[in-house]
Amino acid sequence: MSKVHVKTGDTVILLTGKYEDKFDSKGDRKTGKVVQVSPKEDKVIVEGINMITKHVKPTRMGEKGGIINTEAPVYACKVQLVCPKCGKPTRVGHVVEDGKKLRVCKKCGKSFE
Repeated sequence: MSKVHVKTGDTVILLTGKYEDKFDSKGDRKTGKVVQVSPKEDKVIVEGINMITKHVKPTRMGEKGGIINTEAPVYACKVQLVCPKCGKPTRVGHVVEDGKKLRVCKKCGKSFE
């Protein structure tokens, strides 16, 4: 178990895998919001990234079966945080201000909080 550099709600890009070369309509790399963080497994679930198809059987309680598309977790080391101020993928630095530890952008120095 290690510390994860992203939190729920952060915007990230994927560094490796099948989504590293995907671009949006503006020509920028495809980004997604972090939906869930699992520090015990060192994995994150990113919205719209690493989609899988699950075939679900119907249950007796009235729940319908079918084909469901859902996000699968990716390793946290494979994602990089995108700075909301400068809009560039960046590493995370830490600064202590007023007794609180803040995450800051290594490129522009602005706080993520």
